[in-house]
Amino acid sequence: MAKYSRIAVLMGGPSAEREVSLVSGRECAIGLRDAGYDVVEIDAGDDLPERLRAEKPDAVFNALHGRWGEDGCVQGILEWMGIPYTHSGVMASAVAMDKERAKNVFAAEGLPVAASILATPAEIAARHVMPLPYVVKPYNEGSSVGIHVVTEGANTSPQVDTPDAPAHLMVERYVPGRELTVAVMDGEPQAVTEIIAEGWYDYAAKYEAGGSRHEIPANLPEDITAQCLDYAARAHRCLGCRGVSRSDFRYDPDKGEVIILETNTQPGMTPTSLVPEQAAHRGTSFADLVAWMVEDASCGR
Repeated sequence: MAKYSRIAVLMGGPSAEREVSLVSGRECAIGLRDAGYDVVEIDAGDDLPERLRAEKPDAVFNALHGRWGEDGCVQGILEWMGIPYTHSGVMASAVAMDKERAKNVFAAEGLPVAASILATPAEIAARHVMPLPYVVKPYNEGSSVGIHVVTEGANTSPQVDTPDAPAHLMVERYVPGRELTVAVMDGEPQAVTEIIAEGWYDYAAKYEAGGSRHEIPANLPEDITAQCLDYAARAHRCLGCRGVSRSDFRYDPDKGEVIILETNTQPGMTPTSLVPEQAAHRGTSFADLVAWMVEDASCGR
């Protein structure tokens, strides 16, 4: 028997990933209605507490992406209000969203990470702050927002010192090879998907129809598949995640090297998203997936 009946789906919000979140939220709302829940959709803004008080949901499905919705802020509001919510709690959400701190946790767990530093936009624009090739990216955004790949032979560094640039950016060793991802559901890794895109797996490749194709299960040596599944489960656990997470990897076949890039505590739930695809591969329909996520909701870690 379901614990909850009236569900508020939070979507949109003020982050750079607003449009993706709106699509995720709408899909989740449809799935939850198909599963028999009474659903209200909320485009989350400054009036979120007032909206929640007016709607009186039993639980919240958090379909927000990016800063504010995914970094512990909204989670703190929901805990303060005593409303159960999906996905990870305040601490896991905050640490996972901060890529540098998450990598420190991964390294302490013994997971392989790429060397990286934090630098100011002015420092990055003035010179190569790391041997080529490398990647420049925000350390607290997702969905491949604001990423620059600096390849071998690049004469100039990326001009990232724009008026709206953050105080610091992450500069990370570029890891060549294949793009892999593993969803974890209730602590159990689901499958390894290879993401095949033309060029860099950027925002368009992630979310536009035909931007990439997914091979599930990925055609990998058995030991590499086992490594990815193990690393994803350990990342989920050492960050303190709950519910569903998704960890992304790069696999360099020439070196036999698997590197964990990041863990997403609120993975996308759009029609092209990877978690619903892995769930379907394991025999779980989209409606059953979002229903499970709602029933797993809690208020606190």
